[in-house]
Amino acid sequence: MKAAFEKHPLLGSALLGLALLATGPAGAADKGVAYVSNQKGDVTVIDLNTLETISEIDVGAEGPRGIGVTGDGKMLVTANGDDGDISVIDRASGKILSRIKIGKNPEFVRVRGELAFVSFEPAAKGGPPPKPGSAEAKALEKQRDDDDEVPAKIAVVDLKQGKVIREITGGMETEGIEFSADGKKILITNEADENISVHEIETGKLVKKISTREYGNRPRGIKISPDGKYYAASLEYGNKLLVLDGDFKIIKALPTGEVPYGLAFDRKGERLFVALSKGKALQVFDTRTWTSTQSIPTGDRCWHFTFTPDDSQILVACGKSNEVVVIDANTLSAVKRISDKKLPWGIVTYPKSFGSLDTP
Repeated sequence: MKAAFEKHPLLGSALLGLALLATGPAGAADKGVAYVSNQKGDVTVIDLNTLETISEIDVGAEGPRGIGVTGDGKMLVTANGDDGDISVIDRASGKILSRIKIGKNPEFVRVRGELAFVSFEPAAKGGPPPKPGSAEAKALEKQRDDDDEVPAKIAVVDLKQGKVIREITGGMETEGIEFSADGKKILITNEADENISVHEIETGKLVKKISTREYGNRPRGIKISPDGKYYAASLEYGNKLLVLDGDFKIIKALPTGEVPYGLAFDRKGERLFVALSKGKALQVFDTRTWTSTQSIPTGDRCWHFTFTPDDSQILVACGKSNEVVVIDANTLSAVKRISDKKLPWGIVTYPKSFGSLDTP
């Protein structure tokens, strides 16, 4: 093993990860692994049995953000913002299978079956967006109107064929992606347009557009409840949580902490967790009463998070503090900080689990 690692660091680290996965702690069931995309690095692999980083996967590109894994665990997918493509990686070996061109600034990835849904922005300007209502924001909006800029799109990628098979046109600066309960529609949050749009997956046809302007700015995350009866969305610059019914109608608007971002339900749907980017916390809502019950301190600029496959812990990727914070899902307290990351953005697990970027 040591010789393999010294000759081929990637292969060696992948082999080490596989060895740990095959055994796990003596007498204990294997808990799986977590994959963390680092905007200033590659993808790091965390052994969920030990909560230690065990390897690093070179995605062959700069700035991976969005990340997903296929249901069979064979492929890992990253969206490479600086290179305008995705990397499709053999999960077992860490070898890059293909690089597929997507378009400018690909960011969010959702994998369903053998298809990857990847948001990208043909009109992206780069850099952080201006504060809503500011002179800079108004000037940018006017420029977009004058230039008739191309809205963001969702590239639908067939991972086996290794190519984009169609595109779905969203709004300006598409962010979150979710699927409808019947599996036939896709919901996307369009932060610069202040709306959530619903489209047919097969045709891309717009089914409905839900304005969020009266509640706040920049819709960001969106998740379906485990029972498929409703959806929750975060408004980043509105400090709001929106609840939509099965017909995509807003039925509740709840206050959150500062700058809500990624969100996810627990397996039973009894709790909803919301990452507060500026609030430096993971906020917990009781979905039976829709009251905020707790705010768990995390790190700086935490964007995405995931439960472990056994639901015992929550791992939160905190970009600006360069760490993954591990929270006990029962006591709701931080139990460990894995601080060897490089601007971590996204995190998923295999076996797949509930999280802001994925679902089993």
